[in-house]
Amino acid sequence: MNFTTFTTRPDTIFGVTFIVIAPENPVLLKITKPQYLQEVQEYINKTKAKSERERQVNKEKTGVFTGSYAIHPLTKAKIPIWTADYVLYNYGTGVIMAVPAHDERDFEFAKKYDLEIKPVIFPKNQKELDISEKPYLKKGILQNCDQFNGLNSKEASFEIAKVLKSKNQAADKINYKFRDWVFSRQRYWGEPFPFEYLKTS
Repeated sequence: MNFTTFTTRPDTIFGVTFIVIAPENPVLLKITKPQYLQEVQEYINKTKAKSERERQVNKEKTGVFTGSYAIHPLTKAKIPIWTADYVLYNYGTGVIMAVPAHDERDFEFAKKYDLEIKPVIFPKNQKELDISEKPYLKKGILQNCDQFNGLNSKEASFEIAKVLKSKNQAADKINYKFRDWVFSRQRYWGEPFPFEYLKTS
């Protein structure tokens, strides 16, 4: 079975150490191994009791392993698949490639469940990176990325995407967040307020 993930950072793809599927994503139960099905179903039910707002701001990350693995499109490594409520079904495809060394929420989740944290983006002219306490979120130079080592994030994103697209494993996509339109509009034009026109004699 194949499924699609969404990312804004192709340059970090070699740092993917787990996949997370939103609890309400229909593909979740299809890929869950039978011995994990009850636990996953219970987690889905618990998630339904939370609002989307709660899921976004909740500091404590929770999740459940599905028992299944994905195959990394470039390294062919086995990547464990989890479900977690910090991933929302209406964002992208409802499936994310988790890069804990370079994403705060993925980092917190990986720390809690003792998952691998693999740094692949380093500051320029720096061979070591301390990510014991927090991830490195900036763009930089690639390491641990096979033939893409030494490229900067912008170059690497283009080259990695080109390779994946040549294999029909990637496509460009623009992701709009329509639910934020009202607030974005206010930031752009200013806060709307009513006028009352009065006739003067």
